[in-house]
Amino acid sequence: MPEPAPTTSPDPASDTPADATTPADASAPADAADTAATAPREAGGARPPRSAATRAAILAAARDRFAAEGYERATIRAIAKEAGIDPSMVMRYYGNKAGLFAAASEIEVHAPDLTHVPHDELGARLVRHFLERWESDETMTGMMRVGVTNDAGAQRMRKVFAEQIEPVLSAVCPVPEEAELRSGLIASQVLGMALCRYVLHIPPAVALSHDEVVAWLAPTIQRYLMADLP
Repeated sequence: MPEPAPTTSPDPASDTPADATTPADASAPADAADTAATAPREAGGARPPRSAATRAAILAAARDRFAAEGYERATIRAIAKEAGIDPSMVMRYYGNKAGLFAAASEIEVHAPDLTHVPHDELGARLVRHFLERWESDETMTGMMRVGVTNDAGAQRMRKVFAEQIEPVLSAVCPVPEEAELRSGLIASQVLGMALCRYVLHIPPAVALSHDEVVAWLAPTIQRYLMADLP
């Protein structure tokens, strides 16, 4: 379905960063026309609805700009230019820069339930899970880039860690009061490999197969999670 024409509003294309005080609900459709545009197509329609493709282009461009310039310096105009659309479309979908950042930095790590995993397999299970997540969802790599280049991205990454990863590890930590420390040590290994493999593209890290990454990292993750403190 053709993209609905944007409504007339104050020019959002200014290089002054958009208002960041009232985040938009990034999950809500922009309007009724978008709801129709994103409705499932009949069988055989291989191309995604145009509005879905537009949103994907906006979010990809936003992650690039936020990573390259930081939250404060990135502008709606630059993001729209990279996405190949009019700046008013960015505003129509996400309201303002705060709403766009919230949508672009949304991460779901789908951390596995480890309570039924044999204790001697916990390290391998975690490493393999995060390898699969990073290689199936480009948002993970995008947010890693944002997280190491500006404070807003780093804060978002810390929130993901605290809300999605630490509770899963705490459930199997043998000493509950040590869970936070052990989780931080595990994050240093998992995020370190992700940075080298998917962001910096360090050749030896990129060249490793999944089984090789697991073989190298799992024993360290296992020790951080289960071994006695030094």
